Amino acid sequence: MTALPRPRPGDPAITPALVAEHGLTTEEFQRIEQMLGRTPTFTELGIVSALWSEHCSYKHSRPLLRRLPTKAPYVLQGPGENAGVISIGDGLAVAFKIESHNHPSAVEPYQGAATGVGGILRDVFTMGARPIALLNSLRFGSLDSPRVRYLFAGVVKGIGDYGNCVGVPTVAGEVAFDESYEGNPLVNAMCVGLLREKELIRAVAQGVGNPIIAVGARTGRDGIHGASFASADLSEENEAKRPQVQVGDPFTEKLLLEASLELIRSGAIVAIQDMGAAGLTSSSAEMAARGDVGVTIDVTKVPVREQGMTPYEILLSESQERMLVVARKGREQEVASILEKWDLTTAVIGEVIAEPVYRVTEGDRVVAEFPGTQLVTDCPTYTPDAREDAAITALRNRDVSAIRERPEEGDPRWTLEQLLTSPSIASKMWVYRQYDHTVRTNTVVGPGGDAAVVRVRGTRRALALKTDCNGRYCYLDPRVGAIIAVAEAARNVACTGGRPLAITNNLNFGNPRRPEVYYQLREATTGMAEACEALGTPVTGGNVSLYNENPAGAVFPTPVIGMVGLIDDLDRITRASFSVEGDTVVLLGETADEIGGSEYLARVHGLVAGAPPRCDLNAERNLIEAILGAIGAGVVRSAHDCSDGGLAVALAECCIMDRNHPLGARIDLSGLSHLSRRAVLFGETQGRILVSTPDPAALREIALRHGVPTTVIGTVASADDPLEIVLGRDRLVASLPWLDRLYYETIPDIMTKSTAALVSAATESPV
Repeated sequence: MTALPRPRPGDPAITPALVAEHGLTTEEFQRIEQMLGRTPTFTELGIVSALWSEHCSYKHSRPLLRRLPTKAPYVLQGPGENAGVISIGDGLAVAFKIESHNHPSAVEPYQGAATGVGGILRDVFTMGARPIALLNSLRFGSLDSPRVRYLFAGVVKGIGDYGNCVGVPTVAGEVAFDESYEGNPLVNAMCVGLLREKELIRAVAQGVGNPIIAVGARTGRDGIHGASFASADLSEENEAKRPQVQVGDPFTEKLLLEASLELIRSGAIVAIQDMGAAGLTSSSAEMAARGDVGVTIDVTKVPVREQGMTPYEILLSESQERMLVVARKGREQEVASILEKWDLTTAVIGEVIAEPVYRVTEGDRVVAEFPGTQLVTDCPTYTPDAREDAAITALRNRDVSAIRERPEEGDPRWTLEQLLTSPSIASKMWVYRQYDHTVRTNTVVGPGGDAAVVRVRGTRRALALKTDCNGRYCYLDPRVGAIIAVAEAARNVACTGGRPLAITNNLNFGNPRRPEVYYQLREATTGMAEACEALGTPVTGGNVSLYNENPAGAVFPTPVIGMVGLIDDLDRITRASFSVEGDTVVLLGETADEIGGSEYLARVHGLVAGAPPRCDLNAERNLIEAILGAIGAGVVRSAHDCSDGGLAVALAECCIMDRNHPLGARIDLSGLSHLSRRAVLFGETQGRILVSTPDPAALREIALRHGVPTTVIGTVASADDPLEIVLGRDRLVASLPWLDRLYYETIPDIMTKSTAALVSAATESPV
């Protein structure tokens, strides 16, 4: 009979203060004692602290996530694995996932972002998929702040350096700025990989006697308690937690990627999992729970890079570029040979056992032991009180149509200038020029358009990829905001010619113990479920990041959507920019008299108020079918979603998005003169797409077949012509060089402010 765990010499006594320091409540600690029938050891306390943290256990969100639709005939793997997987036909499949690295990026932006990219890459290639694309979704405070500029610059460089070194293109993303994210940026990274269905592998430990092998980099002390760090509010004290931020090595990651794929193809292993959040603890315990088997781990056999590491440190380290593998018994040397070929460390550190326990030893000493899979399955879940903040209710109910225009708005050109120079709308070329989005030569449409398009090599097909969310909408109405996030992501994918298939999500919210935050989480999840059901885009997995707060309060609720769509034929790929002079410009969808939650109100009036735009999911579904039908019929030359900044901004983007071939446009919106000028030009009515076409009659016939209204609003002009918009008595004329300068130079101008300010900001408090 195995001896019970006992305290190690030098371990601290288990006290209420120590339990609280590990983020466990009194009730949770009592639950652990009941599970064990005794007081846990210090090592066991650390294990439970990590696995029962919000970041690993989803204890406040798990009941809500069950509402999301997860099934479709083409879904091969839904939530619960390293990444979701969908079939795209001919024996090919796509693995994809999005995850956050928010708190680490707040205290160490470069490494926080870089290791976020590394982690999401590993989630995808552990499914047997070769990563072919990276995306991201970023949120920061105001760029007027030197500290925010420091965070922004560090995050972007971290993402670029890691992805560029590994050799995976960063093809798309989104960046928004608002004071609500001050001190707590959101850094969400998404990866998409391609595999053959027969090579799909899951992280399920099985086979009594099969060896458990640690592969990749050695284990150090970086990242200890990273999962717990990500499960608490940011505070002044977090500057002292820099050692908890992991340090990435993209060159080792590249070796690990190739070695892992070779291991999977060899058939020498039965399971593989990234040592991500909570490191060796989570990877071993979760694989055991999925397989409903016992495991034993000997920490003295784990390759380490620092002397004197304790079991507690080895188990909780989040050192990067490490994997845990369950090999087939007798093929250990084959695994070692493959790893040696790629110059990577490998060591047998345990085995799958018949006894239903999770056991950790230090040589002959048992330092931790939990019955069965209860360590994972018995984590408590919570459903706190939920109620909307009365102040937000009042903001949403405010009649924003009654807000008087500023005197400068008499010239709509002035308002357009304010919007094009808003960092949330202005071109993010400063960001994506730091990313290699052409490596591997599969990128057909890169950053800057509606969605990225990456060809599926060896076929005529391509993937359309997009991340999307408007946190301002979700703040004012989380249910509607989440619906819009799904619908807009689908619309963007459809504009490129892709049929939306499935999503991954990253739910970024504040402290769920506060009723107003849990209300936001609950409502956003409900809205997401509604939209995914209506649009037929199941959720294959994702990430929940809570406790995104600073002393001023929670960030805007930001449920980011990562959408994957399929383009059947490369000839159907459609771009957003006008391309042929003389084409007819058509607006698909109807325009409403609404400006609530708009960038116009936020930028021009400094106001976040009003109801966000309505979103009719039936109309959205019809619009997607109409645009895909029109693209398939060859009557669409360009298609661009009309969203942030409204119709005037979308028209300006269509004119200048292709900087090598800008084209003007003559637009007449007089047919919408019954609506307010600012709603027509700058309102953000959903369910609209701007199309340029050589055959407006054929386009109209297809649209009407799907019940989608069409309005001819103008023609594409020459490169020497301006963008001219007529609306009743109003006339907006903007030269292409003027539009180009505003759109493309805003963020570079901001980021070239005093280097000294950026350097000094690096030493300031993150909050």
